[in-house]
This record gives sequence, structure tokens and C-alpha cells, in this order.
Amino acid sequence: MPDGGRRLRNVKAVEAIRAFERLGYRVVSTKGSHDRLRHPEKGQIVIPVHRGAVRVGIIMDALKKAEIGIEEFEKFL
Repeated sequence: MPDGGRRLRNVKAVEAIRAFERLGYRVVSTKGSHDRLRHPEKGQIVIPVHRGAVRVGIIMDALKKAEIGIEEFEKFL
């Protein structure tokens, strides 16, 4: 997952969820304002669905759990 120090751009929740769905994740439940997405092999991640952009740290944590690099993720945005 080396990304050469690349920074992730601001991403809205719906964009992030759509990208994860393209990577094989499916929304399995919603609790409050958080969507739970599950991949058959890589497990579960949670994305908060609020107005504006999702904080970069939250997206980075989800990418780490999903074992996906920034460049690969941005291809699916």
C-alpha cells in the first residue's frame, strides 16, 4: 500500500460508500447516521453519513481495514 505520501482529497459520504461498493462492499445496515458495509472476505467498515466531507482520518482507517491504497480507492470515486 505505498502511496508515496499522497494525500486523500475531501470525499463526501455518498462518494465513499459508492467507491467501497465498487470495490465489493455492500451496505448491510444503517444505525443512526452510520452505514455499515461488509465485504465477503475483508470484513466490515463503518462510514458516517453526515453533511459535507467525511474526515480524512475516518476514510484512512476504513482503507487500512479494507487493505486498499489511496490511489486504488481514488480510481473508484
